[in-house]
Amino acid sequence: MDDEPIPVTRAVQGGTAKLLPDIDHEGGWLLTVDGAPQSYVDLRDPMHLEFEYARRVAHVLDLAEPRQSTLDAVHLGGGALTLPRYVAATRPGSRQRVADIDAALLAFVEEYLPLPPDAGISVAAQDARAFLDGSPAASADVVTADVYGGVHVPAHLTTVSYARAIGRVLRADGICVVNVADTAPFRFAGSQVATFRTVFEHICLVAEPSVLRGRRFGNVVLVASHEPFPVDELARRTAADVFPARVEHGAGLERLTGGAVPVEDGDAAPSPEPPGGAFTIG
Repeated sequence: MDDEPIPVTRAVQGGTAKLLPDIDHEGGWLLTVDGAPQSYVDLRDPMHLEFEYARRVAHVLDLAEPRQSTLDAVHLGGGALTLPRYVAATRPGSRQRVADIDAALLAFVEEYLPLPPDAGISVAAQDARAFLDGSPAASADVVTADVYGGVHVPAHLTTVSYARAIGRVLRADGICVVNVADTAPFRFAGSQVATFRTVFEHICLVAEPSVLRGRRFGNVVLVASHEPFPVDELARRTAADVFPARVEHGAGLERLTGGAVPVEDGDAAPSPEPPGGAFTIG
């Protein structure tokens, strides 16, 4: 009994962080901040992804070029480092850099959910935009962005200048993956599509069908690239997932988000407030 994992709590910049052991899955841990789920990590199997949106991002990462090879990846927003752990397991030898402004949260995760010493993951307690601005040009195959200040994406991480900063760090054939949250009529997701379209030629959205139909508030994964992305293969993989999702691109994406305009720095606002109970646990 003394060896059973127990919940741990720490005050961090974003509020009160808790690490809760999964009593039904040995090695599983849930990270929450102020009651909102942030990350799920399986220390025994980092390829096990519990959160639906993380599985969708993972499908994109699996399809990123070069296939079956290492990646140079930048992750904006750290949480419990679920996706960096996944890449380290699926593409050993990858070089990954993580930026998260919450130094106390990063220390908390490092203490209780340590990374393997050979993971190839470096972590910086830094604002995402400042981290991008200090990164070498054309140094990443993939940039993932899952940055929340509380329940909002910070305003300065929603703009054309932010999209350009990501584009500068990506290689010509690189992929950007951004997690946003919204509901119909998708004003925020639409603004992000319009914003990233000023930099990238190819855009698609991935989400649960009920979210895309406007029946509930939820995560929407935006994928952007200069080179054509295998959206048909992504659609097959996400449709066959344990948590099925739909890919919107082309005319379907235009119907969903048409009329939205890019976000300039002077017009930026945080992402919308989730409805009560949308991302909380009991």
